[in-house]
Amino acid sequence: MRTQHTLVILFGAAVAAASMPAGSQETEAVATAARTPSASLEARKFVAPPSQVVVIRAARLFDSRSGKLLANPVIVVRGERIAEVGAGLPVPAGASVIDLGSATLMPGMIDGHVHVNLNQPNSPAKRTLIALANAQVDLEAGFTTVLDMDSRGGFNTVEIRDAINSGMFLGPRMQVVGQSINQRATNIYPDLQSLRYYEGFTENKNTNSPWLARAAVREAKLHGVDWIKIYTTQDFVGPVHMWRSDATLVNSPSLTLEEVEAIVDEAHRLGLKVACHTYGGEGMRSCLTAGVDSPNHLLELDDAGVKLLLQKKLFFVPTIDDLVSLEKADLRETGGRNSRLRLMEQAFKKALAAGVTIVFGSGATSATIPHGKQVDQFSYFVKWGMTPAQALQTAYLPAARMLNYGWESQIGSIEKGKFADIIAVAGNPLDDVAEMERVKFVMKGGLVVRNELGAR
Repeated sequence: MRTQHTLVILFGAAVAAASMPAGSQETEAVATAARTPSASLEARKFVAPPSQVVVIRAARLFDSRSGKLLANPVIVVRGERIAEVGAGLPVPAGASVIDLGSATLMPGMIDGHVHVNLNQPNSPAKRTLIALANAQVDLEAGFTTVLDMDSRGGFNTVEIRDAINSGMFLGPRMQVVGQSINQRATNIYPDLQSLRYYEGFTENKNTNSPWLARAAVREAKLHGVDWIKIYTTQDFVGPVHMWRSDATLVNSPSLTLEEVEAIVDEAHRLGLKVACHTYGGEGMRSCLTAGVDSPNHLLELDDAGVKLLLQKKLFFVPTIDDLVSLEKADLRETGGRNSRLRLMEQAFKKALAAGVTIVFGSGATSATIPHGKQVDQFSYFVKWGMTPAQALQTAYLPAARMLNYGWESQIGSIEKGKFADIIAVAGNPLDDVAEMERVKFVMKGGLVVRNELGAR
């Protein structure tokens, strides 16, 4: 509710300010009412002042590199970046101190698979507001960085990403797909428009050749995206639904290997990365063979797939929250014999045993797969064989390494020179990983987003 309230205040303030003459008292009043670090027009942005010096102290710090806890950490933040980290560091003159007492400090988490927009027929303005609100909910839950894996109906995630980066709005760091190239087919195509297949290359058009696939990548690039998203497993064949009569997945392939290879090659040539939705079969083999940067789901991961993941050093993003929401329907349709969540458990355990790099990604998108609640996946990771430390690490350096532009040098750990993206929980998450569901402190780029632990 706090995030939604913030969004309403900011949006209302912007609209009101735009309708008033420059320099009016009313404009200044609106600026003061907005949730900002400063009321001045020049500094009315959600960015930390370069001159600020903040010291954060707590009982413990989770080192995302080693997976160990460090005692009595002191973090010195200058502007938006970490200047020093260590035990017992002196407090610089003029610094403000945030003492979090017995809390555990951690880097801001990274979610490698969210959808901030819903796939619903809302107006462009409403879709944008929903997307921004969802991104802000993720931030307040401790996810200081998210990768949006296809918010359909436009490229407004590009504008949201840029507005957050400029400091216009509060929100997480974002890398975005915009629209997927080959949309996820959840039903047969209704024949409502005779020109449907000639309207464009993205979102509503299949890429029916390697050259059309390359053209689609170029078009998406011109919209300003960071990633390309493809779906190589359509989850039905015609009117047939997800499951065969023997309770196995249909896994109808939607792109050929040549098309996937063209997409990956063109994207990499243009400086983009590629993510792939796939469950198994030919579609999964195409993604792994072509070397997509972020294979997602992989429900029918087999030994050959594991070999490709290791050989090509690919990241595996197992989204569990979206499968939890589908569990009841899957069990009903298979007579209790199978579900996508059960398949994910098998795939996860196989990948973990083989040493595949696993990256946190939730699939958060809607009321049934809610934003801000995705940390419950850590408990599944632990239940399926990870230690609490290993589970937490999936949301840090491996995720940062998977992101575009070499972000491992900027986020994913609390180290000198990196962005001051810092969160804290009251207890010890290595004793109880569910502690991550109760994040009490969030700082992004040196700016305190929430603090329910200590006075500043």
